[in-house]
Amino acid sequence: MTRTSPAEFAGTGQTASVLLRPRWEGANIRTWLGFKHFVYLAEEAVLGWFRERGFGPGRLYHEHGLGLTVLESSVLLPAVLEVDDEVVAEVTAQATPGRFAVKLRTVRASGETVVLRGKLTVALVPQPDAPAAEPVPGELAPLVTDSFPAAPEDPPPGVFAWTWRVPYFYCQYSDQLAHSGYVRALEEVVDRFLDDRGLAVPKLLAERGWIPVVSRAAVRLHAPARMDERVRTTFAVQDVLKGVMYDATMHCAVERDGRWITTATGRILHGYAISRGPDAGTLAELDEATVAALNPAGSR
Repeated sequence: MTRTSPAEFAGTGQTASVLLRPRWEGANIRTWLGFKHFVYLAEEAVLGWFRERGFGPGRLYHEHGLGLTVLESSVLLPAVLEVDDEVVAEVTAQATPGRFAVKLRTVRASGETVVLRGKLTVALVPQPDAPAAEPVPGELAPLVTDSFPAAPEDPPPGVFAWTWRVPYFYCQYSDQLAHSGYVRALEEVVDRFLDDRGLAVPKLLAERGWIPVVSRAAVRLHAPARMDERVRTTFAVQDVLKGVMYDATMHCAVERDGRWITTATGRILHGYAISRGPDAGTLAELDEATVAALNPAGSR
């Protein structure tokens, strides 16, 4: 099953405004939210677009046999998000079926602040064990597909590898590893990589008052991964930018029938913020020892 022409998507330009709150779970350092929870809010915003039209994921599954699946996200995070912020999400459907522009903003004493700009791509994927399969309304028909974005032919090599089992609590529709599961994996592989390189988060927090900060992140699914499969995740720093941020890539694959299948890729622009003292909230400059430990691709 493939998508119909983008020109046939009747939802183009339709918008939704959704009121959201960040989850307390994500306020790990001070009262700032980690990047993963920005992405969660963007996912919830897109779900709101569907719910406003009477087609939340529950109805799509139970009546139409379709799984609302996030295939891709790309977000820019221009400002911090505080645990008590009330977030207004603006979601606009794009011409390409399933593609949505998302903007998250909050209002503080200093005025309105945009905390996220991004794009998410979703699909309505047929589920073989769903209780019903009534035809989907014409407006949403172009979103129905079982194809995923093509995987890169030559995935970037990784200097760090981590293998993990897909747990049920990372899955949706009973056994499919969800987009949010890969966002979690991106966060965890960074943490594991930094620990391996002698740059563990608690070490830098205690010694320098540095905490991780992310200004850009992207995740793209390329093939389904299933509950209990083993995922091999590699991670590598590609470049250090302006002495304050490093650009890194993630590659995830599962082994089937003797060959590795790429299931997801990711990218993250990462640095450190100073968490205490008069410079709290500003970016830390990466010294030579830190850059050497990160081992960017240009130095190999």
